[in-house]
Amino acid sequence: MNFEFGSAVALGLLLLIPCFFLCREYREHYYFSKLSWAGKQSPLLSIDTWMRIVIYTLMVFALAKPFLYDATTNQSKRGRDLILAIDASGSMAQTGYSAKEDFKNKYDINIEIAKAFIQQRNDDNMGAVVFGTFAYTASPLTYDLAGLSSLLDMTEVGVAGESTAIGDAIIQAIDTLSFGDARKKAIILLTDGFHNAGKTSPKKAVAKALEQKIRIYTIGIGKAGDYDAALLKTIAKESGGRHYNASTADALKKAYTDIDALEPSPIRSENYLNKRMLAGYPTTLAFILLLFWTIRNRRQTV
Repeated sequence: MNFEFGSAVALGLLLLIPCFFLCREYREHYYFSKLSWAGKQSPLLSIDTWMRIVIYTLMVFALAKPFLYDATTNQSKRGRDLILAIDASGSMAQTGYSAKEDFKNKYDINIEIAKAFIQQRNDDNMGAVVFGTFAYTASPLTYDLAGLSSLLDMTEVGVAGESTAIGDAIIQAIDTLSFGDARKKAIILLTDGFHNAGKTSPKKAVAKALEQKIRIYTIGIGKAGDYDAALLKTIAKESGGRHYNASTADALKKAYTDIDALEPSPIRSENYLNKRMLAGYPTTLAFILLLFWTIRNRRQTV
């Protein structure tokens, strides 16, 4: 078990303890005809002063939220490395993909649904590859999923050219995954076209993915005849993934939901596991001392 404070900054209030000795309290004035009748007592020897200090210290410790935790189990809870490989070729500029948002093009709708998927991934280390005529890493692997979503908003149709380099997209995704340490790695490849550009064939790219035990999920955007469904099915099957036909925006959401279930992300946990809050102990002790001190002072005044 380890000990920690949830709000350690509150301990700075302990710097005020010297005020119990140095700061003057308001007192009523009493007049004695002889100075010898007025007793002299140092604050260091006053039980009331020390009682105040102890009670104050206990309340500060309670405010700092002390707790015990077991950090050993935290090391075993890790997500997976996951790359979104998104087609940004010219054909993704077509509208009418969503019945509810007919004016939006396929790419913008795809980004919106991808961002919703990202938000659910919790502890995954995620990145993004955007491809067209060539492929590039739009975001390296990161646990900052909000930052990843922001980077996706900065991409647009045609940013990587008008054609479709599926092989290069897979290779670029594999290279991006190489910077991660997770045991489980996967690629989600989304495209609405046919492989017609790039330096690497999809066959060679899938072979490299198999060597590194990377599973590839493929999603075809649009009707089956709009993209190379046979190629995407082969890529998914040979890599141990699954292929989805997303003819509509709703179908794309369902595909992401299914992938989310097949590649579950660990539930986000606190940084400290098996936490046992201790603030109640100093608070209770401070209350008991305050009650004792109050009763004692009342008896002395009677």
